[in-house]
Amino acid sequence: MHEEVLRQLFQSYFNETCDTIIQLPQAGSDRIYFRLQSKQHAAIGTYGKDTKENETFVHHTKHFQQKLIAVPQVYCISEDKTYYLQQDLGDIALYSIIKQQGISEQVVAYLKEVLQQLAYLQIRGAEHFDFKSCYPIQEFNRSSMFWDLNSFKYYFARIARVHFSEVALNKDFHALSDYLLQEPNQYFMFRDCQSRNVMIFENKPYFIDYQGGRKGALQYDVASLLWQAGARIPHELKDELFDFYVKKVASLISIDKDDFKARYYGFVLIRMLQVLGAYGFRGLIERRPHFIESILPALENVKWFLENITLKIKLPELTNVLQQLIVSDIFKVEKLDASNKKLKIDINSFSYKRGIPVDNSGNGGGFVFDCRGLHNPGRYEPYKTLTGKDKPVIDFLETQSQVKEFLESVYKTIDINIQNYLERDFEHLQINFGCTGGQHRSVYCAEQTAKYVQQKYNLQASIKHIERESQGQFI
Repeated sequence: MHEEVLRQLFQSYFNETCDTIIQLPQAGSDRIYFRLQSKQHAAIGTYGKDTKENETFVHHTKHFQQKLIAVPQVYCISEDKTYYLQQDLGDIALYSIIKQQGISEQVVAYLKEVLQQLAYLQIRGAEHFDFKSCYPIQEFNRSSMFWDLNSFKYYFARIARVHFSEVALNKDFHALSDYLLQEPNQYFMFRDCQSRNVMIFENKPYFIDYQGGRKGALQYDVASLLWQAGARIPHELKDELFDFYVKKVASLISIDKDDFKARYYGFVLIRMLQVLGAYGFRGLIERRPHFIESILPALENVKWFLENITLKIKLPELTNVLQQLIVSDIFKVEKLDASNKKLKIDINSFSYKRGIPVDNSGNGGGFVFDCRGLHNPGRYEPYKTLTGKDKPVIDFLETQSQVKEFLESVYKTIDINIQNYLERDFEHLQINFGCTGGQHRSVYCAEQTAKYVQQKYNLQASIKHIERESQGQFI
């Protein structure tokens, strides 16, 4: 249904038939994205059931474009406000460049350009901006702050089973909010300004996903960008980039630089707490992998902050909670170091037409997971010659099937054995994934499971794609 509505929007706007439409991997939100293409045009189609959020995105985009701020063009929106088409900015987020290159000279140059644009967006973008259009809240006020602080308390600290006084922690939350609310807050606060929400298109950074923006202080967004856990920006470079940002702000408005920087670290703290709350909900509760993977880097940020930054206010109970978190073992199990263990894990993909793989270790066999209940991309012509290692197939499985839920169950099952085998110094475990042709679903699941084993246990898994290798692939 989504595809048909978006095809009609595309036809109506471009006066050209859409030749291909592919659903894109879902990120942290519930919105669903598609890439639509014809011979002459391309667009990103979005479905979002929250019509107010969609209208907010369209409103903000039109306003920022009038200010000549680099955001995607919105082409059109459906009558019921649940679908819209926007400019296709490609697939390259600044975050993906950081993951590929590390903090290279090119990445630093991009970060400086983003910071320069950010200062302009926050200050000039706020001029004549209708903050009543912001959704779900118009201002980063005490209520908004407490939403984030309580999310941290209930979705992260409680789950981590740290001990604290509810009354004392609430007192610290009020003290932190009081301190931050002293900062002028008449600017546009992006709210989630991080490298995942910066696309690099034609060698220029563009902002996306700003529909949650609201009236607020300047420092929150720069804290979000520079302290993003997964980006791992070195702390000396953080200081250099912050000073660069302060100069850009000072060229637009008058500020007390020392006071601005002192309160900046308060915004760093509340952003770290907000992020941990989000990781707790999206990762520990909803089990979304990239949120889980970011928990340890986020706690590393917290550890450095506690050791190196002194705020002008005292937050004894919050500090106590954070000190417990950074030494807690509950998250360290995610990176259990098994590098000195002798456990060997063999992971196979296979076709049921040839039968289940033989276990030659002498243990009589291991896990066998049947992937045939997953939606099969092999039914469709564009995927017939591809495998589960190819991006179009990966995107298909992650958006058109229940593969994420399937693998979450797999991980919970194999964890029991792996942890037990490591404790007992066992030497071998076999994990098999089968599907009809041994080409798409089983290959994808085998690859993802190998990554999971490596990331969680620091164990190298041996992968064999039996059907593909028998046909001369992956050798």
